[in-house]
Amino acid sequence: MGCVQSTGVDDEAKARNDEIENQLKRDRMMAKNEIKMLLLGAGESGKSTVLKQMKLIHHGGYSEQEKDSYKEIIFSNTIQSMRAILDALPQLDLALQPANDARRATILAMPGQIEADVFPRDVADAIRNLWRDPAVKEAVRRSREFQLNDSAVYYFNSIDRMSAPGYLPTDQDILRSRVKTTGITETTFKVGELTYKLFDVGGQRSERKKWIHCFENVTALVFLVSLSEYDQMLYEDESVNRMQEALTLFDSICNSRWFVKTSIAFEPLPSFDVTNIISFGLRTSFGLRTPFPFFLGLSRAKEASPFGVFVIWDGGWVLGWCELVTLSG
Repeated sequence: MGCVQSTGVDDEAKARNDEIENQLKRDRMMAKNEIKMLLLGAGESGKSTVLKQMKLIHHGGYSEQEKDSYKEIIFSNTIQSMRAILDALPQLDLALQPANDARRATILAMPGQIEADVFPRDVADAIRNLWRDPAVKEAVRRSREFQLNDSAVYYFNSIDRMSAPGYLPTDQDILRSRVKTTGITETTFKVGELTYKLFDVGGQRSERKKWIHCFENVTALVFLVSLSEYDQMLYEDESVNRMQEALTLFDSICNSRWFVKTSIAFEPLPSFDVTNIISFGLRTSFGLRTPFPFFLGLSRAKEASPFGVFVIWDGGWVLGWCELVTLSG
């Protein structure tokens, strides 16, 4: 009796052990086909835009309901951008045409967040006319001197379409929209046999302490830099150049003990067309030599800097560059 009972217990234990082993094998197979990617970069470098692009490419895009949900964000971004310009006019020593004073009051009276299914007609009219004002045009040209979303001009030029009845945001409208990322956002998608898990974390300094929770078992790290911000200052510290902050942050990440065995990709191009943005910045602002004196162009880049410099050209205009940070060890 004892032997039979003992054999039964042994069989149960073996069955449980086999099940555990099989589960571990399945987990190992899943882990082998799972790519964990961490999107990092300074604030407003385009991390959330990359996730939106991944949804467009690998998740079949946005449904009509999802597109409709972006209307309030897009409306708010547009009004916030015009408000930022109007607030900056005194410090830029610029003045609106007298006919636009009432329209200025209309914009400044609007709340920071718009909760409306249709763009308010009086607000759309105010933005349309303010956008024609020479002072507003000049303020945009000097936008490096204050904080302005790089989607401002795009939305101003689209105000007629956005305020029309039945407006539904396009993919480009959604890609251009901006909501500050707080906390950690995970997006999962499959490409062939591989499952990708992308983690987007807030880039502002106050959010970076949360990154540590994402560092374990990272397969690859993608570090993003907004090329259009080479001459702009941080939102949280207007004494610090955004590109310099990105380079400092990239250096600290590359030399972090958490990423000793992690592949790191330095991605200088946002996922939407960068040509108009960076060319506009270079045509309306100072050149790269002002914030980065070692930059002298492609022919003299190597002799001018102790770092490697990668330069992208298009029709005579510099589209982008990245400094190759020397890694320790």
